[in-house]
This record gives sequence, C-alpha cells and structure tokens, in this order.
Amino acid sequence: MIYKLQRRFVLICTVSVLSVVALVFGVIVALNISSLNKNMDVLADQISEGGGRFPGSFNDGFKPDRFPPRNEPNFDFMGPETPFSTRHFTVFFDKKGEVAQTFMESIFSVPEGKAIEYAKTAIDKGSERGWIYNYRYKVFSTEKGDGVVLVDGSMNRAAMVQSIAIAGVVLLVCAVLVLTLILLLSKRAVKPIAESYEKQKQFITDANHELKTPLTLILANLDIAESELGKNEWLDDIRSEGHRMTELVNQLVALSRMDEENHTLNLSNVALGRMVADTVSEFEPLAVSRGKTIGANIDTYIICHGDEALLKRLVGILMDNAIKYCDHGGDIALTLHRGRHIVLTVENTYAAVGELELNRLFDRFYRADKARTFKGGYGVGLSMAKAIVENHKGEITAYKKDNTHIGFKVVL
Repeated sequence: MIYKLQRRFVLICTVSVLSVVALVFGVIVALNISSLNKNMDVLADQISEGGGRFPGSFNDGFKPDRFPPRNEPNFDFMGPETPFSTRHFTVFFDKKGEVAQTFMESIFSVPEGKAIEYAKTAIDKGSERGWIYNYRYKVFSTEKGDGVVLVDGSMNRAAMVQSIAIAGVVLLVCAVLVLTLILLLSKRAVKPIAESYEKQKQFITDANHELKTPLTLILANLDIAESELGKNEWLDDIRSEGHRMTELVNQLVALSRMDEENHTLNLSNVALGRMVADTVSEFEPLAVSRGKTIGANIDTYIICHGDEALLKRLVGILMDNAIKYCDHGGDIALTLHRGRHIVLTVENTYAAVGELELNRLFDRFYRADKARTFKGGYGVGLSMAKAIVENHKGEITAYKKDNTHIGFKVVL
C-alpha cells in the first residue's frame, strides 16, 4: 500500500511538473512567434510607407533619409543600419492584376519571376499579412492597384528556433532535476503515512491476539453456563455478539493482510460463472426469508484466472450487502457476462439511495445509517471487496441506477 502511495505521489508530481514545463514552454514559443511577427510587420510597414523601399532612394545612390526618432515606439528595434541589413522585395500590380513594377535591388537570392509568384500567392491568400516560406508579406493598396512587400525572415526565424530550443533544453533539464529530487525525497514525504500505517497494522495484529483469547473464553463459558442454567435470551444475545466480534476481528485481520504489498494470491483457473451461480443459490433462502427476491443472469461458462477463495468471498460480500440493505419486498438483480472484460453487477432496491455518499461506500467502517443502529454489518465488507478486486487488478464502483436502485459493478 505504501509503495502504491509513493508511486502515486511521484506520478502526481511528475504530471504537475511536466504540465507546468509544457505550459511555460508553450508561452515562450507563443511570445517568440508574436515578437517575430511584430518585428517583421514593423519592417514591412516601413517599406510599404516608403512606396516599396525604405524611405529614400537607392537608385539615386542616396542613403535612406528617414530614421525613427527616439520618441517612436520602434526606435529600440530599428537602427540606422536596418535598411541596409534587411533583405526585401516589392511587387506592384495594376487594377487588372498585371505586374506593373518590381523593386528587387534589396534581394539577391530571389529571381524576379519567383518574386512575382510569391506576390500573387500572397494576394490569393486574402489576408493582409502572413508568411510565404521564410518571407513575411504585407499586402497594401495604392492608387494604381495592390502592392506586396515581402521581407526575408530566415535569419530571424533561425534565431527564434535556436532561442526556443535553448529554452526547451533548459526547461527539460530543470524538470529532470526537479523530478529526480522528488523521486529521492518521495520516501521521506510518505514516511509519516508509512509509520502511521505500520502502527495501524500492528494495532490490528495486537487486537487480534488480545481479543481472540477472551472471546474464545467467553463463548466457551457460555456453553458451560447454558448447560447448567438452560437456554435463555440473555445468553443467546451474548453468544450472538461474541460471534459478531470474532467475525469483525477476523475481517480486520484479513483486510490488513490483503493490504500488504507482498500479499500473494493462490492463482488458478476459476469457473467463475458456476461459482457465482452456486453463491446466489446459497443466498436465496436468506433473501426469501426476509421478503426479498433475487434475479440472476449468469453466463455459467465464464472462466477467469484468480484466487478462487477470494473471488467467492467477493461475490458473497456483494450478495450479503444487497440482502442487508435491500428494501423489504424489494428485488435484487445479479448479472455476470464477458465482453472485453468480465463484468459482474449486483443491484438492489434502496429507497434512500439519493442520500448515499457513493464515493465513501468503500471506506473502512463507513455506514450509510449515520446512527449505526442497523446491526447487520460493520462497514468493513465493501472495503474488503475493493481490496479483493484491486488485488486481481480489477475495478469496483458503486452507482445509482435510478431513484430507487443502487448497484455495484466489478470489472475483472
């Protein structure tokens, strides 16, 4: 149990750390992409505002005549050498969609024909801004028609990818270090629970030894007293409660043993269908005597691999629980079938099903009747059923079928 708790603790921490790392990495990627697009759009805006070039005339041999003053928001991004280091080209179209003019002096690797193809693709996309390969484009309107400016962003993209890769590696290394620390410290984290659990097991073991002897003596002395005094209701009540206490102690010990991590099952091929049918038959007289009916739909040919004694106890617990808590004159329905998994369901009428805390039914010593006046159980049976199912790598759940029926489903 403690090992399972430790693994669950490590799993939860791992999922949490990786989720945070993934979220931070996603934010970094999003911010980098947003920043890159924004910077490229600033360049495209400058070129489009300059009529297809940075402000100034390259053809006349002049340097660009416009540089953002210090009070402009893009000053930190653009410098005096930006117009010379930015590779770009511009294509203008007339009203008929024919090529009117191209500015190719600031690009070397793109021939004019390919530049016109890129520009037409940008217009066909129908959006003002976007990417075509490694070129950030902007479509703008002029008096004579549309213009498309494309700015080479290959170096910016490469730098962004490198920056993101470095951030990813750093985050991954940090995550590995944190998870390593969690793994190393997980034993210390669950140590208080482990100590409490060991004390609980020791208490149950001691209680078993300390209670069994006086209970045995009490029951033995009852037989002697009954032989001398004759039968009476007081002795019968003492014997009944003595047997109940003995049964409770035995159940607690059995439950404690099943919780042990080194608990081994006596595995074999079990004729589960036939065993369930026999168990139902054994409970039918008890159900009839209490004014309840049992209906069963069992595939008697089902065979599974498990501990026969524990599986029989599991079915017995569910049937006993159904009979105890079924309303008078109500019905109990048991089904066993095999699809992808073996599924066992036990349902019974229970008018107060709406008041139940279904998520707590498998807690030890939990009883649906808060006053604990019902003398049929101890609140241990369903805990034991859950332990048996989990030892067989299965799952058991409680559900509300409708407003008057409760059910238990076992998947093996």
